[in-house]
Amino acid sequence: MTILSEHATGVLQESDLALLRDQPVVRVDRVSKRFGRDADGVPPVLDEVSLDVAPGEFVALLGASGCGKSTLLSIIAGLEPTTGGRVEVSGSGAALMFQEPALYPWLTAGRNVELALRLRGIPRKERREEAERLLTMVRLEGSARKRVHELSGGMRQRVALARALAQERSVLLMDEPFAALDAITRDVLHEELTRVWRETGVSIVFVTHNVREAVRLGQRVVLMSSRPGRIVREWQVDIPGERRIESPGVAELSVEITDRLREEIRRHAHD
Repeated sequence: MTILSEHATGVLQESDLALLRDQPVVRVDRVSKRFGRDADGVPPVLDEVSLDVAPGEFVALLGASGCGKSTLLSIIAGLEPTTGGRVEVSGSGAALMFQEPALYPWLTAGRNVELALRLRGIPRKERREEAERLLTMVRLEGSARKRVHELSGGMRQRVALARALAQERSVLLMDEPFAALDAITRDVLHEELTRVWRETGVSIVFVTHNVREAVRLGQRVVLMSSRPGRIVREWQVDIPGERRIESPGVAELSVEITDRLREEIRRHAHD
């Protein structure tokens, strides 16, 4: 029997991730996707994409606009069927968080979170307490009774994150959740997301087109080609100490990844 070590936060160590590659929480196996009725006559959006995500791993999925990143997330979430290949999500499945918070404006922050708890069958008496706990986790203590219009953009995304966590899924899929926010708010939410990830041990697949954001957040950065979307390169992010957008290690690796991304964009332009 293999004993896996864990940090006090519950996040698996890098050495443990290697042991878990053969039992990932997400397995994408040679997935292809075409849209349209005559699928055989339509160029693929995704072509033979394979990707494994280990329990507790944070994977940043990077690529140019239109390369199929969001489509891949939708397939993992079960919202889109594949044209070919298969997807397996173990444990309790995946929750999906979009760029827009998609909160119900007629409900308070607390009620928006409670809705996910209600769908899980949590009794009414327990829902409010759990919603407040989750809002506290995302640093929104005391905001349960605020309406959506009373919240800033960053606060709305925190509520959306609390609602996603309320689903208690093994995997959190995040589709450019901070793209519409200003730089300072985005930087703060990077820190908050990292903290929440470490506290919960949830596996995260984070889609972005921002190279520095990918390096700032991910344990692994996966680069997709322009259409058709394929996995063309991966980087393990091994930067000691606290990571920030402006950290020298983040900047150095970002330059390398950006150069590779530009190659993909140029290749696609000449196809």
